[in-house]
Amino acid sequence: MALVLYGAVGLFIGMATAFGPVPRITWEHREIHLVHFQEPKTFNYSTLLLSEDKDILYVGAREVIFALNSLNISDKQQEVFWKVTEDKKTKCAEKGKSKQTECLNYVRVLQQLNDTFLYVCGTNAFQPVCDYLNLLSFEFGGKNEDGKGRCPFDPAQSYTSVMVDGELYTGTSYNFLGSEPIIFRNSQQSPLRTEYAIPWLNEPNFIFADVIRADPDNADEDDDKIYFFFTEVSVEYEFLGKLMIPRIARVCKRDQGGLRTLQKKWTSYLKARMLCSAPDKNLIFNIVNDVFILKSPSLRESVIYGVFSPQLNNVGLSAVCAYNISTVEDVFAKGKYMQSATVEQSHTKWVRYNGEIPRPRPGACMNKEARTDGYLSTLNLPDKTLQFVKDHPLMDDSVTPIGDRPKLVKRDVKYTQIVVDRVRALNGTVYDVMFISTDRGALHKAISYENGMHIIEEIQLFPNFEPVQTLLLSSKQGKQFLYAGSNAGVVQSPLAFCDKYSTCVDCVLARDPYCAWDAQESVCVDNFREHETERDWIQNIGGDASSCTGPKDAQFVWKKNGQNIAGVNEQSHVLANGQMHLLSWVTDAVAQDAEYCCLVLSKAGNRISKVVINVEGSSQDSWSREFASWKSVISEHDKMMDSWKKTWESCSKKGKV
Repeated sequence: MALVLYGAVGLFIGMATAFGPVPRITWEHREIHLVHFQEPKTFNYSTLLLSEDKDILYVGAREVIFALNSLNISDKQQEVFWKVTEDKKTKCAEKGKSKQTECLNYVRVLQQLNDTFLYVCGTNAFQPVCDYLNLLSFEFGGKNEDGKGRCPFDPAQSYTSVMVDGELYTGTSYNFLGSEPIIFRNSQQSPLRTEYAIPWLNEPNFIFADVIRADPDNADEDDDKIYFFFTEVSVEYEFLGKLMIPRIARVCKRDQGGLRTLQKKWTSYLKARMLCSAPDKNLIFNIVNDVFILKSPSLRESVIYGVFSPQLNNVGLSAVCAYNISTVEDVFAKGKYMQSATVEQSHTKWVRYNGEIPRPRPGACMNKEARTDGYLSTLNLPDKTLQFVKDHPLMDDSVTPIGDRPKLVKRDVKYTQIVVDRVRALNGTVYDVMFISTDRGALHKAISYENGMHIIEEIQLFPNFEPVQTLLLSSKQGKQFLYAGSNAGVVQSPLAFCDKYSTCVDCVLARDPYCAWDAQESVCVDNFREHETERDWIQNIGGDASSCTGPKDAQFVWKKNGQNIAGVNEQSHVLANGQMHLLSWVTDAVAQDAEYCCLVLSKAGNRISKVVINVEGSSQDSWSREFASWKSVISEHDKMMDSWKKTWESCSKKGKV
């Protein structure tokens, strides 16, 4: 207990020592090409849904839903308004809410039900409502279902949702005041919800939900799992005020609730702490602001990326932590539980439970163990198991990050959203590229490589510094874009600005896995948008730009009439565009016609040039004048090279001081 308290206090002392990497380059809004979408008198473009099959971006804003061309979001294809009646506005205002802002309809749920319908919900002047949006006619079905438990009442309340096989899973509030939090499944066959009890949910701020599918090739995999992420008030630690704790909670898709105990309630609900701290700097990041789960067929397991900040963040600190999904499941499947214990003056403390654990294991999905014991459904589970999970939803073990520390700690910035793309560089190395938005309308693109963390660039997405409320990543090959939503509008951005780098050195030193230098065309290209099969491009994520200066093993061989010439002269210098200029010459007496050959030999490739010199009856004076001219040129070149050498030596000496 004391360790956590001291760590929280240390959080404020250690802040001044944390800096973090600086973006290598910053692109101002006017310097890059971004596509914008915004409509007059329309606000809160905070709910985005991407249909990559149809190349459509659906945008839920205040009282309207748009369908935009996802390849060019300035192209509005359809829109439908969803306004609140005057009667509902008046009743809402009578309850003390603002008629001009709060008593409107904010679209909060925008989920794909099937190829024909979207399932949508809005706050509807504090009377949440849900409906079906027909994608063919782009009209509402007029169902006007009660949105209670599926959508917040208040547009300022936190919420999250995910559609899994036609059923909506939500984390939101269940009443007008926002005092009854709920994790709910909207299902015709088996609607389930959390217990209304502090140990289950204690003033949570919901931020994200997603599903992790069971591996069909793994016989031990039990069920699809839905994960919820939120920050809530701690019940397990004593503190002077409300100590906030970042949580991950999990429920199972095949959960049907209990028969008597936990009837129509989750039997698989468990939650655990998410640790994100830098102990060497006395920093604890205990507010989770956003989460992204990286899922890919090439991944051995999914990876959870989270954006965190400290509870009292007066100097602007943010961190990114990453977690393996196997670490999460080990906590839920093998970890210890916590239990409440009453001490003097009826004060309740939460401590580790060390007693006997019922079988089947409380909170587990319907797995192989349960089926072996004859339990084929949660409705068959014994009351002892159900009562235990009802009283012990909180795990004692914490979910620890990969490497036991943050991937990134950054000062003077508040990160708001994160999406991650897994990219294979030209040398075959795989990198997770993080796109992290800020509360000032900017975006940081960062990668973790062998020598640490590197922020490739900062991009100003919104000119008026609007906080980024939503980030969405398109993963369609050749059509990859990033979409950002704010109160003022939506922005579409490419994943890289390779064409902004005009030299090989700049292109390579960007250390951007999306970019490579095409030496043949002398241009920095997006290697995921090009379609060439054989590429002799230059890229080095470690930041070594020496390849830009040409092959180090290059050597000259001169031949005269097929015979090697001794006494070859060579000089080189770097050009402004980062390329290496190589110069070689020979001195030779020419008395008769001869063929001279110059070969440049290198592992990168060989080059050859030939010249035939015909000796005619020209006068000695003419030849002497021409020779003198060439000698003068060579002399001037020697002086220039000598001057560069002295300048370089002078700069090197200054650098050492």
